[in-house]
Amino acid sequence: MVTWRTSDLRATTSETAPGAPLTPAAPVEFPLSLGEVWRAESPATPVPAVTGPTVVTAGGNEVQGRDPRTGDVRWRYARDLTLCTVAPIDTVPPQRLEVPRNVIALYGTDGGLLPAGDSRVGGGCSEATSLDGGTGARAAARHLDSEFGTRLFGDGDHVTSTGARFVINMRSDLVTASYYGTRPTIVWSRPNLRKGCAYGSMGLWGGRAGVIERCPGEAGDRLTVYRVQTAPGKDPDEVEEVFSLLTGPSARLVAMTDSHIAIALPDPARVVVFDQAGQQVGEYPVQVPDGELRADPPGRVVSGFLGGSAFYWHTGTVTVALSRDDLRPLWRVEGALGAGVEFAGRLLVPRAGELAVVDPVSGAVGGRFPVDRGDHTGPVAMSTIGPIVLEQRGSTLVALR
Repeated sequence: MVTWRTSDLRATTSETAPGAPLTPAAPVEFPLSLGEVWRAESPATPVPAVTGPTVVTAGGNEVQGRDPRTGDVRWRYARDLTLCTVAPIDTVPPQRLEVPRNVIALYGTDGGLLPAGDSRVGGGCSEATSLDGGTGARAAARHLDSEFGTRLFGDGDHVTSTGARFVINMRSDLVTASYYGTRPTIVWSRPNLRKGCAYGSMGLWGGRAGVIERCPGEAGDRLTVYRVQTAPGKDPDEVEEVFSLLTGPSARLVAMTDSHIAIALPDPARVVVFDQAGQQVGEYPVQVPDGELRADPPGRVVSGFLGGSAFYWHTGTVTVALSRDDLRPLWRVEGALGAGVEFAGRLLVPRAGELAVVDPVSGAVGGRFPVDRGDHTGPVAMSTIGPIVLEQRGSTLVALR
């Protein structure tokens, strides 16, 4: 009885749905208009969280699974802890263009790891729970040492928790694959890792993780790529480095694919592309304000996604399309509030007062949907599920149809 009274189970609320509904079908024809059908507060989702047949919203201490058509809540999960972040996690490779089936909720606790320079004592984002998107049933749970401000993102096989000095790579079932950086409790000395480095933007693809490092005594930033999954029998601390090289200052990791890695550098603004061995294979100027490339992206993950025709990267005011084959810049859309989303064979790019309808091959703007976002003028992250277009406007999620 004493154990139950003080257990995590007693402090957890789980209201599951009786079964998973069918995921709504994507539209066959492009719609003539888009208008708001529902909205909900969701401050713990930095991007729209679509998982299985469900749109997930989260804030405070509760995660909610909603019907994408109506916004009605189908399931709930809550704890007596504050949410740090919630993200859909792929359980299939993203190149198959299937909808992720699970969502990970990361809660804050005492005793976690703080970012470098943080003066607070204790605390971090340490309690991770994986939930089935269709029913809300708990699939897995793990104790982590993630920093405040962490972002979660995946590549179909693995999940990364970002951090200023500690990065955690897990399998999609939350089993630890590798650690990178300074652990809160040093288990053993790791001579193969650089010491005292701070981390900028990060990427993940095909079992490889990329990170921009800023290490003591080095004039520029460093791009390091390492294998996420350790060999059988090896400790997660034994990271296998694929390559590491110095770049210019203020480097930003933009995209990773099976064959290439792209970073962006300012002064002048340009994209530099490397192959899997770390050999530079291209350098391309981009018409992007230099100031947008000098700081790390929020959460240390660039705003962008891999679509059917290109990788779409949002710099702050510009959406740039990079070729899927070699990550060279193809075209750009100015005045963008986000990377956009592919919908019914076209690209929707959020701009002030509208959604621009863009040809994904040429970048030509072929139409506009007026959108009233009220007093929200900041970034807009997007996703879709069936005929529903989703916009994350700050702490509010809005569904359009």
